[in-house]
Amino acid sequence: MTAPTKPMPHSPAAPGDSPEPTGDALHSPVIAWFDAHARDLPWRRPDAGPWGVMVSEFMLQQTPVSRVLPVYEQWLARWPRPADLAGEAPGEAVRAWGRLGYPRRALRLHGAAVAITERHGGDVPTQHAQLLALPGIGEYTAAAVASFAYGQRHAVLDTNVRRVFARAVTGVQYPPNATTAAERKLARALLPEDARTASRWAAASMELGALVCTAKNENCARCPIADRCAWRTAGKPAHDGPARRTQTYAGTDRQVRGKLLAVLREAVTPVPQAALDRVWDEPVQRARALDGLVADGLVEPLSDGLYRLPLT
Repeated sequence: MTAPTKPMPHSPAAPGDSPEPTGDALHSPVIAWFDAHARDLPWRRPDAGPWGVMVSEFMLQQTPVSRVLPVYEQWLARWPRPADLAGEAPGEAVRAWGRLGYPRRALRLHGAAVAITERHGGDVPTQHAQLLALPGIGEYTAAAVASFAYGQRHAVLDTNVRRVFARAVTGVQYPPNATTAAERKLARALLPEDARTASRWAAASMELGALVCTAKNENCARCPIADRCAWRTAGKPAHDGPARRTQTYAGTDRQVRGKLLAVLREAVTPVPQAALDRVWDEPVQRARALDGLVADGLVEPLSDGLYRLPLT
């Protein structure tokens, strides 16, 4: 039984056409749906532990579950504790990251593992403030680890949750491109008072956005709160906010960086410049991408035109 939550006002396209959803009216159906339909993911299992939850949160940033699963399993098999990762060179984290993309996340996760080992005796800290103080961890990740690993009461706002709240409560199709103070205020107001229920609510609302209330082709017939969704009741007005950004990959510096890193990940010894030159024909873009990798700490230049993944 969750404690009642104060009603939150919303601004659907046609004010007054729909009943005003409240946190208390949303919690039970969404959590019940989650209990019945949640995916069996390894970081949700009891044996994952706080470190497993933290690793998953780093890997899932801008990366779909299907791509994360095999890398996650390999990562935890090799580095089951933060100290195991901290004891290896950061370049090994980059190597094991494989083709997940955005490899700076690997360096940040390695940095967090080092800090956990040095400051917290190798145990992922329990307090939100301590998590937030770790390198590479922002507000979302700190809240997610505190909530999912330790069952604490925090507003966990990822893209999926923000979309569910935008539609169900605010009555618009999409949330803003960047998280706003109003969204944070709404998320806090919708939190159940009980910490365990709040943790389940965070996971359930995230899963609802990932599987049902998706960015495109939402499946309202499967939604447990369709009858109280402000956006649906208002007739699903088209989003008139900022244009949604689309990401491209082919021909970008990101693609070149990925090709250069692929060569370095597969090498057991330092790689000569000539081997890197073969991955991309355009020399200016190739040099810019390589310089960017060096500047980001993902590649270490040596003498005689050799390169390797970082050792320190």
